[in-house]
Amino acid sequence: MLDLRLIRSEPERVKAALARRGAGEQVDELLALDARRRELLPTLEQAQAERNALSKQIGAAKAAGEEAEAERLMARVGELKGTIEAGKAELEQAEGDLQRLLVSLPNLPDPDSPDGMTEEDAVVVREVGTPPAFAFEPRDHLELGSELGLIDIASAARLSGSRFAYLKGDLVLVELALVRFAIELVREEGHEPVVPPVLVREEALEGTGFLPGDRDQIYEIEKDELFLTGTSEVALAGLHADQILEADSLPLRYSGFSTCFRREAGAAGRDTRGIFRVHQFDKVEMFSFVEPDASAAEHERLLAIEERILTTLEIPYRVVNVAAGDLGAPAAKKYDCEAWIPSQGRYRELTSCSNTTDYQARRLGARYRPEEGAAPLPVHTLNGTACAVGRTIIALIENRQERDGSFTLPPALHQLGAPDRISAR
Repeated sequence: MLDLRLIRSEPERVKAALARRGAGEQVDELLALDARRRELLPTLEQAQAERNALSKQIGAAKAAGEEAEAERLMARVGELKGTIEAGKAELEQAEGDLQRLLVSLPNLPDPDSPDGMTEEDAVVVREVGTPPAFAFEPRDHLELGSELGLIDIASAARLSGSRFAYLKGDLVLVELALVRFAIELVREEGHEPVVPPVLVREEALEGTGFLPGDRDQIYEIEKDELFLTGTSEVALAGLHADQILEADSLPLRYSGFSTCFRREAGAAGRDTRGIFRVHQFDKVEMFSFVEPDASAAEHERLLAIEERILTTLEIPYRVVNVAAGDLGAPAAKKYDCEAWIPSQGRYRELTSCSNTTDYQARRLGARYRPEEGAAPLPVHTLNGTACAVGRTIIALIENRQERDGSFTLPPALHQLGAPDRISAR
């Protein structure tokens, strides 16, 4: 959530920044609601103070036998009652409208985020590794995985519908090795491992900025008033909701492993083949709570960890700086790491990391005390994908495939239970 005081003090700067995300026109509406609310408050307080004073005068007039004066005062109190009730109703409406609009606004984009509204507007930062040059026509992960008995889409469709999959045999060992590899690596980098809940209350999704905007992408269990999360970012952010942290406890860093769920509403016809865009997937997520002046460096740090993982797994990739208009609501700046996918002949998003500055912390009530006796301030929060397991499997299968339909696996996974090579038995 944005700082209302900042919007009041620098409306044109905020409006210009939000215009880069297509939300600039909402600033004037918000300021008008705020002005009306601030106008109503003193008027209402004045009417309430007058009513209280008149009530005392009525008692005094009655005690003095001045019935006519008491009746006059009572008539005025009646008028004030109507004024106060109407004022309270209007104030409640204005405050509700103001809050709904405020929580719907996205974060201010970082000046370093490029202009643009789509993924095509992202700016390539660097390319790392060389895409393989096959002496044969490369096949996609589903064809290879199906032939090897590793990926079963048909059985999953009968069980659960489209965009689900069974992973089987040695590919299960690959998944487990990837999860262990990612968790151990990021733990070395200071992130405490966490297995969090995947069912959360509505306020957790509101606090992280996934609601109200992304509701159509989230599975809701109405009977229990719970939601299935699309990322463990939600649960990790909630670890310090409504807490005041001491400055010397920061940074606080976590890595969460969870199964994630996304409805993929509006994605009909996009990436429907295989396991690239599915409703259920596993992921290792990094999350950091830091002081505001450390968040830019922490963002680069998370990106470096993601790149270390991809380099160790020997996956060709590129880093892009995502355009302002293509950022998720909480992010001020986001990097995507895109893996080379041979069957598509292009780079596709594999991991990402975002600096959400104080946007989530304001909504969650996550604060820190800069020094003893100082007023608490919002922390900055950041998140980054250590390993999106399904898409990483796709990149490994396709980039390491052999002419005979087998594929190899990088040495980093061998000691964690993954085979050197997977081939037909």
